[in-house]
Amino acid sequence: MTDTKPLRVGMVGYAFMGAAHSHAWRTAPRFFDLPLAPRLTAVAGRDPERVAAAAAKLGWESAETDWRRLIERDDIDLIDICTPGNTHAEIAIAALEAGKHVLCEKPLANSVEEAERMTAVADSAAARGVFSMCGFSYRRTPALSLAKRLVEAGELGEIRHVRAQYLQDWLTDENAPLTWRLDKSKSGSGSLGDIGAHIIDAAQWVTGQDIAGVSALLETFVKERPIAGDFVGLGGRGGADAPKGPVTVDDAAIFSARFDGGAGSAGAIGVFEATRFALGRKNAMRLEVNGTKGSLAFDFEDMNSLWVYDAAQEPNAGFRRIQVTEPSHPYTGHWWPVGHGLGYEHAFTHQVVDLVEAIAAGKQPAPSFADALQVQRVLEAVEASAADESRWTKVGGRL
Repeated sequence: MTDTKPLRVGMVGYAFMGAAHSHAWRTAPRFFDLPLAPRLTAVAGRDPERVAAAAAKLGWESAETDWRRLIERDDIDLIDICTPGNTHAEIAIAALEAGKHVLCEKPLANSVEEAERMTAVADSAAARGVFSMCGFSYRRTPALSLAKRLVEAGELGEIRHVRAQYLQDWLTDENAPLTWRLDKSKSGSGSLGDIGAHIIDAAQWVTGQDIAGVSALLETFVKERPIAGDFVGLGGRGGADAPKGPVTVDDAAIFSARFDGGAGSAGAIGVFEATRFALGRKNAMRLEVNGTKGSLAFDFEDMNSLWVYDAAQEPNAGFRRIQVTEPSHPYTGHWWPVGHGLGYEHAFTHQVVDLVEAIAAGKQPAPSFADALQVQRVLEAVEASAADESRWTKVGGRL
């Protein structure tokens, strides 16, 4: 790696996603032969003491207290955005216009209008060889990548049904404190955008079809939460008698959908559910696809497995479990011996690998901002439907 040209990274934000991204930037070149050598040049955050401590802990060479300094620095090639959604547009647009590549966490923005502006700037930058990608990391889970391969190879035939769920339970305690994820002005939406965006992207990516219309319900079960408390992980515990503030996002989202059919086939129908109130479900990101020739099913809580059904095997057919750890499976040949499973953090490492390889090749990485804009349009349609008595709502820009 000593003779490999560096890719000097500046990261904005250093909490949950910042830690995951830092691990990925550090790890990718140690397991994959990359055409560019990622260098953790600087991390930015508002609190001088905390960002300095994060830089030391996470392996960054320096720290800044203003993200604008990262963009101004000549020794940074790429800006990695790991901040709340209300900051994404300003940072990404400024970085791209300054000639920096961009990796931006999902959802891309807090509105379709912001996402459209970001996509327009990204398209213009790509024409100059400056690239951007949105961080839908579950695409890089080997089992889901294998699922896409099977669909593309025609193993499932024509797709008829899609079922997607993302179930968590970290907000079930009504005294969990009011974090930024529960403030619409910062997060854009609740379960819908935070975790629902992942299953929307995964469903569209695996099937090769976009969602064309939806009918939706949104619900906020707990209207107020303690403003302060003990913050642990994503949530924590606030005092029952502490001052409370309003929850301005959804706690749960449910919607039915019709897909556009992609190339030369009728559109599938789908059902989607995203909630942070499913007691006992810690990170159950699930996708099931049924076609005319077979089915597949995935659950992130068993992330190294993909379940596949082949109707041609009737009358003795049944779902078979593929342990996705063989060298021939996506990404896994760079890691451990067969049967030694991967974890949550590996998807972020694979994301770095794909991004670095695309930049080095002068190619647009995926998912692009345009791909993420399509997810944003679905989120908007879901919110519009839910606000209009679940009326069937077309996804803008697609029909």
